[in-house]
Amino acid sequence: MAIFKDPGPPRSDARTHAQYSPAERERLIQPYLPEPRIPPARSRSRKSRPKPIRTFLKNKLYYFVYFVIHIFFSIYIRLRQSYHAVVDRVLAICYYHHRTPELIRKDVRELDRLPEHLSAVLTMRKDEEGLEILMDEVAELVAWSSCVGIPMLSVYEKTGALKFYIPALHKIITAKLASYYGPSSHQPTLRLFAPHHPLCSPEPPSPNAGPKTNLDTITVLLLSSSDGRETLVDLTKTLAEMAQNGKISPQDISTKLIDAELSDMMTTPTSPPHQSPEVESSDTDETTVERDVPPSGGGPVMKAEPDLLLIFGPYVKLDGYPPWQIRLTEIFCTGDNSSSIMGDGGEAVEYQRFLQGLWRFAKAEFRFGR
Repeated sequence: MAIFKDPGPPRSDARTHAQYSPAERERLIQPYLPEPRIPPARSRSRKSRPKPIRTFLKNKLYYFVYFVIHIFFSIYIRLRQSYHAVVDRVLAICYYHHRTPELIRKDVRELDRLPEHLSAVLTMRKDEEGLEILMDEVAELVAWSSCVGIPMLSVYEKTGALKFYIPALHKIITAKLASYYGPSSHQPTLRLFAPHHPLCSPEPPSPNAGPKTNLDTITVLLLSSSDGRETLVDLTKTLAEMAQNGKISPQDISTKLIDAELSDMMTTPTSPPHQSPEVESSDTDETTVERDVPPSGGGPVMKAEPDLLLIFGPYVKLDGYPPWQIRLTEIFCTGDNSSSIMGDGGEAVEYQRFLQGLWRFAKAEFRFGR
């Protein structure tokens, strides 16, 4: 049984909370409150005073500094553009080729090396004659490359408009080569193609034509944005489906396999061989037998990765160029040598810029590592 202790009578000084007055309650908690921080009246009056004159002068000072920076930067840009325009015109006059292959070879005679595969990024203008100008620029690049001795040229144009006019482009390039070399017997053999398109090669010479003295061959490849990221996406889908269906092991998918699949796009397709009669004489009977013998070989193989990429524009813009093909490529942009003082793009394909790209490539250092 629990025993409770009697608390005894209440204390004489014990009072309930309701018995304290507000002043007494405030006095009890006063020692525990922090001291109030009341700012002086003078500081309040100073902060509240507006300062329109100082604010106005400060804003005008900022505007003046901004205006001075713009003036000096504009002067620098104009002087830089004028300098490059003058230098560009001087080079254009001093190194004009006069459509003579000998002069073009003389300009690159002292270079230590030349690219085996040259690539160029071109942009089609938006006016009505944009396609014609683009074809003429491609023809000029082909002529300069053949004169220099570059056997492979790839031209990138984002929209892919050139792929729909391959026969017409072949005729324009042939006419341009005729203006440089003369008759067809002195011209190099032109091979023009695009990925997933047949090879466009010249027709066999007629029997009445003279012997061909120029045995060089130049291969031209047309690229567009569909040959870049879209090709990588399609290849990824194909490899994934093959791995799911068990046709290929996931361990077999490597960079070598991807490189081999993408390199097929750059490989020159074989053209149907032209039948050429060959005269064969027999010792037993003094008769002459003619038989058709197909020529050997299907032409040179296109090097997958270009050694030099020329960007004819004011700044470096690959604009969807196939990324897998330029892993080890030297890139040269002609923007610093633009002759456009007003900055209208500077995308014209000119010979002196073509030469500057070859000069930079000859002086470049290639460090591929191990």
